[in-house]
Amino acid sequence: MTDSISVKIKKLSSHATLPAYATSASAGLDLCACIQEKLVLNPGDYLKIPTGIAIELPSQHLVGLVFARSGLASRSGIGLTNGVGVIDSDYRGEIQVLIQNLGSLPVTINPGDRIAQMVFMPIFRALLEEVAELGETLRGAGGFGSTGI
Repeated sequence: MTDSISVKIKKLSSHATLPAYATSASAGLDLCACIQEKLVLNPGDYLKIPTGIAIELPSQHLVGLVFARSGLASRSGIGLTNGVGVIDSDYRGEIQVLIQNLGSLPVTINPGDRIAQMVFMPIFRALLEEVAELGETLRGAGGFGSTGI
């Protein structure tokens, strides 16, 4: 049995690389930099990198989530400025990746480099119900670190 969805994709540039799964068990499709020349990202700097692609999700109950690539993070300190990018089902513009150099050395981004990964997930829209009280739990209002380290 295969759990899959059909996602329409449009190349917006002849230089764009279609996203691909690195292995048969990869959760995320690798997104590549669609740039004409290399870019140098100095420590602390951030950039918006185009991918040269746009997508159409088949349902409003799906979202594309853009995550950092663990290899880039561990080797170069590259993360996403916004933590996780959200590609809503009604967005038809170019997917762009907001990257930041959290490391101590400059990092070069070359044309076609894999810069992030995109995972497709189901979503639920919340129907908010205002109440005077919330149900009790053992944790209660215990916040950061309240369950130990």
